[in-house]
Amino acid sequence: MLAHLLIKNYALIDHLELTPDPQLNIITGETGAGKSIMLGAIGLLLGSRADTKVLYNPAGKCIIEGTFDLSGYFIEHLFDEEELDFTTTCLIRREISPTGKSRAFINDTPVNLESLRRIAGQLMDIHSQHDTLLLGSNEFQLQIVDTYAQNEETLRHYHTDFQAYRKANQVYNRLIAEAAQMRKEFDYNQFLYDELEKAHLQADEQEQLEQELIILENATDVRERLQLATEYLDNPEQSVIVFLKNAVSSLNAISKFAPQYEQLRERAQSVYIELKDLASEISDEQDNVEIDDTRAEEIRERLNLFYHLQQKHQVKTLKELIAIQNELETKVSRVLNLDEDINKAKAAADKAQAKLQKSAEKLSNSRKAVMTSVEKQVKTYLLELGMPNAALSIQHTIIEPSESGIDDVDFLFSANKGIKPQQLKNVASGGEFSRLMMVIKYILASKRKLPTIVFDEIDTGVSGEIAIKMGQMMREISKSHQVISITHLHQIATQGTAHYFVYKDNSSEKTVSKIRKLTFEERVKEIAQMIGGSKPSEAILQNAREMLQAQSGVSQINLF
Repeated sequence: MLAHLLIKNYALIDHLELTPDPQLNIITGETGAGKSIMLGAIGLLLGSRADTKVLYNPAGKCIIEGTFDLSGYFIEHLFDEEELDFTTTCLIRREISPTGKSRAFINDTPVNLESLRRIAGQLMDIHSQHDTLLLGSNEFQLQIVDTYAQNEETLRHYHTDFQAYRKANQVYNRLIAEAAQMRKEFDYNQFLYDELEKAHLQADEQEQLEQELIILENATDVRERLQLATEYLDNPEQSVIVFLKNAVSSLNAISKFAPQYEQLRERAQSVYIELKDLASEISDEQDNVEIDDTRAEEIRERLNLFYHLQQKHQVKTLKELIAIQNELETKVSRVLNLDEDINKAKAAADKAQAKLQKSAEKLSNSRKAVMTSVEKQVKTYLLELGMPNAALSIQHTIIEPSESGIDDVDFLFSANKGIKPQQLKNVASGGEFSRLMMVIKYILASKRKLPTIVFDEIDTGVSGEIAIKMGQMMREISKSHQVISITHLHQIATQGTAHYFVYKDNSSEKTVSKIRKLTFEERVKEIAQMIGGSKPSEAILQNAREMLQAQSGVSQINLF
């Protein structure tokens, strides 16, 4: 239910606030006074596109804000799907800046237009005499059947099963596609894997071999240099160690004379020992260096294999090659195990399909069970609205499972005797559509909580007793659903539980559209003018007063 509406800086509206009555709100006014402007603003709130041309003041921001009471709407799942917080009081706001940038918010959370339309479309339903596309939509017609059958819980279960089936089927189909592609690549991947596996790669082997090869390729020079170093350090005749040994002996002779001499002797002795050890290690290294052309050639071949594989796979290290080998092993194993995975996925998809089929049949049976009743009720109420020869036939076809089930429905309608029912878009006039939509809204109102219903001059083309019946229908609907009706008929205006008057204020430099709630006496005058023109007689005024008094005292409306 719309609890409050704020419109700022839109078209001819500078600032407008409206707190609608929970039941039947009547909106009247002169042609061009701004009734359609209000609907345009509400349309923005529901996700219509806009531009800067709608700004009353081009330098200011346009704001449309609606506060809704969501008690009893059962649409929490929509908020969950859009990742929005749900509260029973919902604030929807639309802003349009002077630059043309549009922003939308639900409970102060920014949303895109698609999300706005999805949520707001469940809160308000605007219908005019020209709105024939909606009723002609097969999707909307199916929603009518589901609402009448009160299929909300059944639909929820079906949607859950449909999503599970679609997910399982996607997994199965993806595996089939992967299998086809992977089998094409299997032989090549197997060859690449075998090549790498045969190489027996070890992460640090390349660095070790490259170091060993450097020594082998320079073995003669290395041996000569090590031998020369050994002779410099430990030649029996003349070397660093011989000289250092003599230095230790000299210091040893005087070490007893002073502590500092003893320290010098100890240091020299330590260096002597270290040099002896160094000379020994150099000699050992010299002995270890071999001139082995066979080993060098083996290493070159091994490294050339590494370089070839790295170039082939466009990497620079053995670690990367090993990672590729592991990946290829996974791919090869995957192909070898594909049949098992595909069989499991197929079983899961079949199980999900069986469950979906069961849910679909339950939903379909529920729909088929009410179609005749819908046809009969529509015919009955259209008879009372002056269409005695009208007939509605619901054509039903079973289709492949979709988001909405396995049913396709098509409302076939005839307004005249002897005319075979055809698709709505081909046979119904604007006035006939208006009455048909009114009947459908009336029938559905008793089945579940509907959005706030806005009737935009849906009564065009009717008058007299039929107009009275339409007004009574609106009044009856408003007992459980908020209704806003823009009308030019006094028969409908008298049924309102609240009456608002839209008018143009020309007192300033720029015309402004305004709205005010009418008192009882103001309603009497407005309805009298709707009956008898701008200067109604006293008799018409009294008639209008009696009509309003009669309606205010009605506690129960008995239709038809």
